[in-house]
Amino acid sequence: MARGQITVRAARWSATHPWRAIAMWVVVVIACFALGQVTGTKESKNEGDIGEVTRADNIVKSGNFDDPDVESVLITAPSGQLDHTAANQAAAVVIQQMRALGGVAEVGQPMPSPKNDAVIVRVTMKDVPEGSDDDARVQPLLDTTAKVQQQYPDLRIEEVGGLSIGKALNETLGKDFKRAEMFSLPVTLAILLIAFGALIAASVPLVLALSAVAAAIGLSAAASQLVPAVDAVNSVILLIGMAVGVDYSLFYLRREREERAKGRGHVDAVEIAAATSGHAVVVSGTAVIISMAGLFLARDAVFSSFAVGSILVVAVAVVGSLTVLPAVLAKLGRWVDKPRIPLVWRLTAGNKEPRFWPMVLKPALKHPIATLLVAVTALLAVASPALGMTLKFPGTEDLPRTTSVMKAYDRLTAAFPSTGTSHEVAVRAPANQQPAVKAALAELMQRTKGDSLYASDGLEQPRFSKDGTVATLEVATPYEGGSDQARDSLSKLRKELMPETVGKVPGVEYAVGGFVAADVDYAAHTRDKLPLVIGFVLLLTMIVMMVTFRSVVVAITAIGLNLLSAGAAYGVVTAVFQNTWAEGLLDFRSNGAVVSWLPLFLFVVLFGLSMDYHVFVVSRIREAVLRGVPTKQAVAEGITGSAGVVTSAAAVMIGVFAVFATLSTLDMKQLGVGLAVAILIDATIIRAVVLPSIMTLLGDANWWAPKWLRGKTAKHATPTPPAPEEERELTPVG
Repeated sequence: MARGQITVRAARWSATHPWRAIAMWVVVVIACFALGQVTGTKESKNEGDIGEVTRADNIVKSGNFDDPDVESVLITAPSGQLDHTAANQAAAVVIQQMRALGGVAEVGQPMPSPKNDAVIVRVTMKDVPEGSDDDARVQPLLDTTAKVQQQYPDLRIEEVGGLSIGKALNETLGKDFKRAEMFSLPVTLAILLIAFGALIAASVPLVLALSAVAAAIGLSAAASQLVPAVDAVNSVILLIGMAVGVDYSLFYLRREREERAKGRGHVDAVEIAAATSGHAVVVSGTAVIISMAGLFLARDAVFSSFAVGSILVVAVAVVGSLTVLPAVLAKLGRWVDKPRIPLVWRLTAGNKEPRFWPMVLKPALKHPIATLLVAVTALLAVASPALGMTLKFPGTEDLPRTTSVMKAYDRLTAAFPSTGTSHEVAVRAPANQQPAVKAALAELMQRTKGDSLYASDGLEQPRFSKDGTVATLEVATPYEGGSDQARDSLSKLRKELMPETVGKVPGVEYAVGGFVAADVDYAAHTRDKLPLVIGFVLLLTMIVMMVTFRSVVVAITAIGLNLLSAGAAYGVVTAVFQNTWAEGLLDFRSNGAVVSWLPLFLFVVLFGLSMDYHVFVVSRIREAVLRGVPTKQAVAEGITGSAGVVTSAAAVMIGVFAVFATLSTLDMKQLGVGLAVAILIDATIIRAVVLPSIMTLLGDANWWAPKWLRGKTAKHATPTPPAPEEERELTPVG
């Protein structure tokens, strides 16, 4: 046994001092979570250079505008024609009661819509310090609107604005997060019960994974003071943490159980598990962390936030599996297999030779070339839809319409188009050019009138900074933010209207921002950064695999197999979400695109998680080879011997990811489907068909490496049990 390995030393100490190790872990988890509660979470402002939209934001910021939150009270008829007398009376009551609220700075006069089917009252809120509770600020306004609605039951009176939509969205996301927890836990436990046939054995990986998630959420909040976090980071931590946390514990626990079945003592079995599965966990965790670190190269707030959260939860899960898990296993001893589920226990604890996996492996071992060609062709066919992948940000129109505020938003934008999708024109020029800028902006608005790409309802007015050097103007489009027409309106504004009007002012600097601009520029930014991130991940992952297995060929095949599974996942996500055939099945409305950040994030996650199985399976194959077993037989032994744990681990991941496919937001649905499909393909076709075909074809060439890489390799991969006197020294001391 490689007693010098850090994994073995850590397991040895934990197994001989179990209560200390367990107590230290509990203290660390509580301290990490408490740290996050104390520091709070610093939210990202999405800062970064992604093109013209960033220049527009910088111009606007340089004007130091007052940018208070604005809520709109919309008055419409529930059906038929609007009673304008009653609507004006209701508007007067809204104005009176809103002005009486402490958080309101100004209430505008009622304004009718261009079609006279609605009346709007704009309520400007007071500026507050950053970090204030927006939900608490907007609640009095919502309560006031509800009271006026009660006074005028024949009208529809509702409030819409950034704060009210944000409040509803936070409530929806909060419910989603709770639902993900509620469903992922029983699904995971059920799979683990089937895998182990015993309640305690099934519970241990689940508890350790949850503790890793709790610690990582706290650490992520603290880390957000340096790298600001986005809203979805906790969902990502839960998703990644449950997957890797359970997997790492599962690998370790199954190996420990296997060694006990051979007659090893509890502590000896833990040490052997540490030297084999524990080492594989470290390599897998390192591969995942390297993959996630590649996200920093995108130089984007969303990716940086996801990278920090993912790296933290993986690191915590690795540390937990190497420290507290050996302590728990040593302390539980054979109690880990209690209480048993009779039928399931007989199936999982039996010593019968497996029949299913040898049957699955037969084609790959007997006809490797034909099997490889068929499998790779099928995977490339599944991946082919990705060639037509379109990237878009999910917009307001893609939010679930299950809340009343989103239904009100649709009515508001229908009546007043400028309150929906709009482009933010930002202009900076010397102060003495202010009259020329005003004239240019007026000409710009005049040229949009009568153009079907743009909308005008009287709410658009330019704003000037106090020093007169910066101006902004909202130019509305009547189309949804992700539509081709909205993009066409942006292109025309940037390439024609702005240069022909504002662009003629001497000394002017201008740019067009807004949601559509961010969508277009961010998609281009992602495409530009994707090759860099992929190259970084491939290079470092290859180095890790070469060093781990002392083989160039194993590293290259690992890269190729993971690229195949990632490509297949891209193809499935594109085929499902860029079309409408699965809308009813997954409860979403297709916007004809894939979320802009998904391909890059999906790649690094899949590449990291796929290494879990690859490292574990190839490690078992290498153990057999180092015992002198021929490569073909070693492939059969390694895959059949690891099939049970890989299948269980994959089932856990697929179950957790599938839960995320049921959530409300489009980005989480796409992420859940992409990850679930990729893991399914990876654990079945890749590991049971493509991998054995390649390794059988290559034979001894699998282990080729230059002299400088070979190093010293032990002749035996399976650790030998300690002498009796050593075993007495390892008696747990609590």
